[in-house]
Amino acid sequence: TGGIGIIMLINKDNATLLVVDVQAKLLPAVLDATGMVARCRWLIAAAADVGLPVVFSEQYPQGLGHTVAGLLAAAPSAPVVEKLHFSCVAANCLPPSLLEREQVVVCGMETHVCVLQTVMGLLGLGKQVFVVVDAVSSRSELDREYGLQRMRDAGAQLVTREMVLFEALHVRRAAIRKRSPELAHCTNSGGLLHHYCAKSFVA
Repeated sequence: TGGIGIIMLINKDNATLLVVDVQAKLLPAVLDATGMVARCRWLIAAAADVGLPVVFSEQYPQGLGHTVAGLLAAAPSAPVVEKLHFSCVAANCLPPSLLEREQVVVCGMETHVCVLQTVMGLLGLGKQVFVVVDAVSSRSELDREYGLQRMRDAGAQLVTREMVLFEALHVRRAAIRKRSPELAHCTNSGGLLHHYCAKSFVA
């Protein structure tokens, strides 16, 4: 059942969204910080709407601050774990609810440090790992690019937010919560996906 076996579509009943270290004091240093936060919030809100569990990690929050409040607000019941290691796996901080599932969808920062080391650790545990390329960032584009390339070469799947949404959603419109009419619209046959994706869920 490992990450090096057959990679299936994301199954919300067997997956968790892990949001890595999107913290206030780290944000100013990364590329397109405002856009990255908006895209992460979009992803978190969509995950919450389709029933994909969310976990937040924080790197040394006493010094680097906590997860951006707008992200926490998108999944208020999600657990927040703290760590000193760059890798969530090396820090042994991930909750059993995540470890019991076969798939992990990862977003956050920085791509080439905490995200990469966490992804490598998850692959080492035999997980199927999906890295959301439009919801990760680094201080430089070079580091972001090669971080993604290295994770892909190691066996992680590179996906976009829309891939996560529609694979988790599948075809069951009934599973969509009424509080997100944009999400309901995107399952219609009227081609309103663009309308939904334009909604960044910025508070």
